[in-house]
Amino acid sequence: MTERDVVIIGAGPAGLACATKLKEIGINDVLLIERERKLGGILNQCIHDGFGLHNFKETLTGPEYIERYLEKLYKLDVEILSDTMVVNLFPDKSMILSGPWGREKIRAKAVVLAMGCRERTAGAIWLAGTRPAGIYTAGVAQRLMNIDNYMVGNEVVILGSGDVGLIMARRLVLEGARVLMVLEKLPYSSGLPRNIVQCLEDYDIPLYLKTTVKKVYGKRRIEGVEYVRLDDEGKPIPGSEKFVKCDTLLLSVGLIPENELSREAGVALHPVTGGPIVNDTYQTNIEGIFAAGNVLHVHDLADMASMEGELVAEFAKKYLEGNLPKVDSWIDVKAGAGVRYVLPHKVSRKIDVNFLFRVSEPSRNRYIIVRDGNRIIKRRRVINLHPAVMENIRVKADEMKDASSLEVMVE
Repeated sequence: MTERDVVIIGAGPAGLACATKLKEIGINDVLLIERERKLGGILNQCIHDGFGLHNFKETLTGPEYIERYLEKLYKLDVEILSDTMVVNLFPDKSMILSGPWGREKIRAKAVVLAMGCRERTAGAIWLAGTRPAGIYTAGVAQRLMNIDNYMVGNEVVILGSGDVGLIMARRLVLEGARVLMVLEKLPYSSGLPRNIVQCLEDYDIPLYLKTTVKKVYGKRRIEGVEYVRLDDEGKPIPGSEKFVKCDTLLLSVGLIPENELSREAGVALHPVTGGPIVNDTYQTNIEGIFAAGNVLHVHDLADMASMEGELVAEFAKKYLEGNLPKVDSWIDVKAGAGVRYVLPHKVSRKIDVNFLFRVSEPSRNRYIIVRDGNRIIKRRRVINLHPAVMENIRVKADEMKDASSLEVMVE
């Protein structure tokens, strides 16, 4: 069985950034595995711009953003296995690979999970009614239009206001379709505020909040949907049902981190994010297995996933060299009032930490607070908070050294 220093599973923004960073900081034995033939993940089909502002200080399309990393990857001579599946991952960091060349079992000293996420489907949200042609997840529709040059429909309803759905609303209009409406069950949009403006308001596409699809109609092809208003508890309001004729329904109803391999290896998963529970070195409960990018938690920007991949590369290097801090006890980090989740989930109090979190609802003129019981460790004022935007607050090790618990909250 072949032994490797670091194996990265997944070559999206986090995996590519992690692989290049590892080589740059002196780790030579790096293997990057990708199940698709082409590296880069979903960014290959994102032909709109807006990527790279943080990492490259310019706005790039998805393929351009990936190309920047590929140039580094090839220059650094990173070993790549594309068109290759990791079919099993075991707690001892061994794994079985399957590709066109056959099957092989290898073992790594360190593994970086970077498998990304997948879309929720009609089945996942219990969508009622028939299952005719013309129902797509937003990401599938994006691939069909941008990669395969296939127009998915002419009269479109979009369920969910996630960012991919918003971007596809604009894309469909530009290609000549009529986007009749975007329906969102929450009282606020799920996508970034900038995408609401640039993709809906600029094209006069209505967004109906606290509204969802009640039933799909059609046999061979979708013929329309019945939609309904929701009350403050998320229950349908009787008598508010309306029918709209359409030939296409796009679903943009959330993303799920892909953690089947993580589960098989015994990695503990967080009930809110669906990703691995990690400490302040982004190491999971299994020593030597790290996680980065959308497999850990769904990011708002690809740049952030890449930056997380680079950060994990630094920790993986220290792990290989035996330079990670020795920790006698970890303390849990809790999501307090107004916070949906916070990362990392455990801290050693021996290194500085940039806490990442998402708030539960939109608000203005608030304070982000990191608290140890009644003692405030860090406090920062913010003007706008929105659940679609990833927030952060940095805390130095010295500021946490006497803490017995940590809570990140909005006040």
